Amino acid sequence: MYKGPLKIGTVTLENNIILAPMAGVTDLPFRLLCKEQGAGLVCMEMVSAKAIYYKNKNTERLLTIDPREGPVSLQLFGSEPELMGEMAKRIEERPFDILDINMGCPVPKVVNNGEGSALMRDPVLAGKIVAAVAKAVKKPVTVKLRLGFDAGHINVLELAKIAEDAGAAAVAIHGRTREQYYSGKADWEMIARVKEALAVPVIGNGDIFRPEDAGRMLRETGCDGVMIARGARGNPWIFAQVRAYLEESRNVEPAAPSIQELREMILRHAVMQVACKGEYTGVREMRKHVAWYTAGIPHSARLRRKVNEICSLGELEELLQKELDCPCEGSLNSH
Repeated sequence: MYKGPLKIGTVTLENNIILAPMAGVTDLPFRLLCKEQGAGLVCMEMVSAKAIYYKNKNTERLLTIDPREGPVSLQLFGSEPELMGEMAKRIEERPFDILDINMGCPVPKVVNNGEGSALMRDPVLAGKIVAAVAKAVKKPVTVKLRLGFDAGHINVLELAKIAEDAGAAAVAIHGRTREQYYSGKADWEMIARVKEALAVPVIGNGDIFRPEDAGRMLRETGCDGVMIARGARGNPWIFAQVRAYLEESRNVEPAAPSIQELREMILRHAVMQVACKGEYTGVREMRKHVAWYTAGIPHSARLRRKVNEICSLGELEELLQKELDCPCEGSLNSH
């Protein structure tokens, strides 16, 4: 079941367990934590080609990469082939290893611009974008897709073939349509069909929340790697857990982190956020992360309410010490 190293173009990953790109989540501090836990590849937040062109000041932070997190995938989105190619070329010297094209983002402000999953409605344009980017850079180019725009237009097989023919070194498939967003159940059967049809690696994404899910994804679809998105929020340990589960092949899920380990991880994450973005922004961005980290823990609702009132690193540390000082609770079954 465990396939070990995964080769994408000229890049060889240590393993086939990948952190998915998530806007507002997979920033530099979180990527580093997931890398430390054993992610074979970490993916950055998506970056707009137009924002790079206009030298948007906020985009520079999104493009920041730490040598410790490699290999890393930078995700670009846009709908103009020439611009996408030019901006890919402009940023190629930055220290990312793989360049991913976003054709799966479902949010209205992206889709209404004809970007993200809107591109699945125009296979010809999608192919031109992949070809333009693949021609512009020497680094491997990958594509992130959904099943289609809606249930009446499931065309991922067509899009994946187009991407491969246009020069994509791998494709990642989220087993839902744009219309579904993140509701319902991911269709892994379509991922299996794409895997059968393509020669390049196919990475499965959707509904991987536990190590056993990753194992089933690999078995049931035959895909080359697994991409973990929401299952990693508040749970960077999932990469170490999945790796242990796959490597040992004993169908035994590794132990969850203890309350103390959880508290230490949250604090470390917070310190890194503040170092990266300053205390004002860093602490406020940690509010959602704390909610994810503590979901499912007994008596943690009060902590999640109070965390929205804190404004400093010291206040966060004090709150965690008070609310998570319960060694009697043992480990976190929700993680």
